[in-house]
Amino acid sequence: MGQQLPLQLGSAPVSPPGRLLLGKTHNFADSLALSNTYADAPWWMDIYRRAFPNLVSAVSVRDDGWAQRGGIDRVLTLACGRTYTVDEKVRTNDWPDILLEQWSDEARRSPGWVQKPLACDFIAYAFAPSRKCYLLPVVPLQRAWRQRGRQWVQSYGQRRAKNRGYVSASVPVPIETLMPAMVEAMLVRV
Repeated sequence: MGQQLPLQLGSAPVSPPGRLLLGKTHNFADSLALSNTYADAPWWMDIYRRAFPNLVSAVSVRDDGWAQRGGIDRVLTLACGRTYTVDEKVRTNDWPDILLEQWSDEARRSPGWVQKPLACDFIAYAFAPSRKCYLLPVVPLQRAWRQRGRQWVQSYGQRRAKNRGYVSASVPVPIETLMPAMVEAMLVRV
């Protein structure tokens, strides 16, 4: 019998590496409209004000261009003049994992946001029902992926999303696994 994946309580269905468990085809226009709805959600400002008490502004970046393609959805400016750039990810259910996009187009091997170069400082990963948000620093997140990504694919499988003309693949890494891996990734030894 094939490899058994661990049961992930409360998580969306996953598929073992190389297997497709595809449901409906995603529509980009619908996904973009949903994303724009969440971009206007008032709770984002509550999150950013709590994370950055001296926040002066939080400007949404919606137009396609280098910033959007580099993962910048919002530019935060602090009273001291410092700016941070944020890529906002929203899940419509509360799950016990962070869904790391390994491939934005699996067949073409186009890297997903966890492994491609990004221009943003943080991934703001929010669960809409609870309005809980993990503010993930991109550098340690991507370093943790480089160190453990293969292991996570084997341990947690992949979730694939069928889109028109391509399939994206993501790995549902439990939050209690991801966080210590990111902390460990912040230690650099020579």
